Amino acid sequence: MKSISSIWRIIKGIIFFLLISHLVYIVVLKWVYPPITITQITSSIKGYGCSRTNVSHQNISPNARLAVIASEDQLFPDHNGFDWKSIQKAIDYNQRKPGRVRGGSTISQQTAKNVFLWQGRSWIRKGLETYFTFMIERIWGKERILDVYLNVAETGKGIFGIEKAAQTYFNKSAKNITTYEAAAIAAALPNPAKYPVKPMSGYVAARRAKIVQQMNFLKPDREIQKIIE
Repeated sequence: MKSISSIWRIIKGIIFFLLISHLVYIVVLKWVYPPITITQITSSIKGYGCSRTNVSHQNISPNARLAVIASEDQLFPDHNGFDWKSIQKAIDYNQRKPGRVRGGSTISQQTAKNVFLWQGRSWIRKGLETYFTFMIERIWGKERILDVYLNVAETGKGIFGIEKAAQTYFNKSAKNITTYEAAAIAAALPNPAKYPVKPMSGYVAARRAKIVQQMNFLKPDREIQKIIE
């Protein structure tokens, strides 16, 4: 009985440590960018490398922030981390066409996945993603979530973040990219390894035009302006 009691105390100690440590990590990341992510480690193991340069809010063009909102999550300023209508549409679509997969993730969910978790579609990962999305929405806020997303998102094979993408594809910093350049990077985000920005694939070129159109439509919105400026 004593040995069982000792093991249980150890288990409780480990659980308590994990709970406290991950909460501390979430709070720290409100001001510090993630040192490394599982996706970046995986990219290095696969031989693609991990080229990245973190940049602060003031060194990211508003065009980049607006482009990913227009492309990935147009309700980003309004939801609490989850776009329930899009999630339900994705579920319905996947049930009708099980051979294809459509996602309904918000920028907040994608940030939670990219920073804390691994790629994949298991129920365990989705459950953890829900938890971390809830936490960063309440601890970080929208502006910080968007900045972290732009710094950790995969933007090409072995390329991570808006700064390294801007340097690689357009020979300039993220602070100076244009509307069309930002839209091209955003267009590749669903699968940057499959749809390259340079040389630009037909998919990215076509999607870029649609994103620019949506950027022009969304730009006057006051809630969006608060986040992107």
